Amino acid sequence: MEKTFQLRTNQRDEMIDITSTIERWLQEEHIRDGLLVVSSLHTTAGITVNENADPDVKTDFLRRLDEVYPWEHPKDLHMEGNTAAHLKTSTVGHAQTLIVSNGRFILGTWQGIYFCEFDGPRHRKFHVKVIQ
Repeated sequence: MEKTFQLRTNQRDEMIDITSTIERWLQEEHIRDGLLVVSSLHTTAGITVNENADPDVKTDFLRRLDEVYPWEHPKDLHMEGNTAAHLKTSTVGHAQTLIVSNGRFILGTWQGIYFCEFDGPRHRKFHVKVIQ
């Protein structure tokens, strides 16, 4: 069972909680147990699992990535000028694997699944596959 989802990002850098979107799909498809892989289909957007209770975590996360990978660097050669976005995606990763049990993710109390935009705003896709 698998599906490709689409979303629209609104900022150059942002983290969008996609947990409930994927959970709804699990319920609609009556998926009870298995491994779920969620993957960004882009080289400048990633997927991470992180805290979803305090919005300051997202703010701090993106700020710290900007400190490590500034948008403009005098030695960057990539024509599109988005080298920082590629580096952020490689650091965060393009995919996550999660456990599904009894129709729900096995996540910690404060964890959520995030689509991480690093070169927006854009129309984006992420793909989900369940291995049962």
